[in-house]
Amino acid sequence: MYCWTAVLVIAVAQGAIWKPGVHDTWQWELSSGHIDTSVNAHVFDIDLFDADQSAISKLHSMGRKVICYFSAGSYENWRPDKDDFPSDVLGNNLEHWAGEKWLDIRDDRVKVIMQRRLDRAVSRGCDGVEPDNVDGYSNHNGLGLTAADQLTYNKWLAREAHARSLSVGLKNDVDQIPSLVSFFDWALNEECVQYNECNKYQPFFDAGKAVFHVEYVDNHSQGSHKRSQVCHSSHRPHQLLTLIKDWDLTKWRLTC
Repeated sequence: MYCWTAVLVIAVAQGAIWKPGVHDTWQWELSSGHIDTSVNAHVFDIDLFDADQSAISKLHSMGRKVICYFSAGSYENWRPDKDDFPSDVLGNNLEHWAGEKWLDIRDDRVKVIMQRRLDRAVSRGCDGVEPDNVDGYSNHNGLGLTAADQLTYNKWLAREAHARSLSVGLKNDVDQIPSLVSFFDWALNEECVQYNECNKYQPFFDAGKAVFHVEYVDNHSQGSHKRSQVCHSSHRPHQLLTLIKDWDLTKWRLTC
């Protein structure tokens, strides 16, 4: 009897976690704290630290859901908690991203900081989280991270998010999808059409889980041409929830 009750309680708790629908429209705006709430989208993915609290409240009042972005695998030298990271957990610089370094995700001190970030997501009223840079093992991280290290950490992140009733998405890390799909509620991919790897998301499609997808342009004038290329590409599964965005992730967007 006790075991059945425990299972029931866990099931109820898990049922309380919001999960995006496979047809939900979405917006991704990270460049400014002043979120354009007028965009017609079901889901808004915004910065955990920078987004105005008033924007989160406004979105909720409109019936929108809010995903909060933070980097779970890299140190960023502009974040308010940057001084919490010991110097010995920092690895190589992220290529093309000034001020960022890979983190030693095996270190418990890093995990404590990420727990605080998840707590911040709860306190800000986020419905879900987008932990970024969770594929350090496949990059020149300078820390000796392995695929097994990454799997352990990513599963830990998912469990910690769920323990706080937060929905959690798998950002990129395409080669580990088969081992991680059951732990994450949705996925977010950058440029799988460009790299011809969208087919790797079949486990998410099979599980009936949303896959948000972005392809980038260098400037807005390229948008229409890029949209035509991407939206009609044979490499783009119809299940993808696709946006065309600029690299700065401003409010500008095109959809398929």
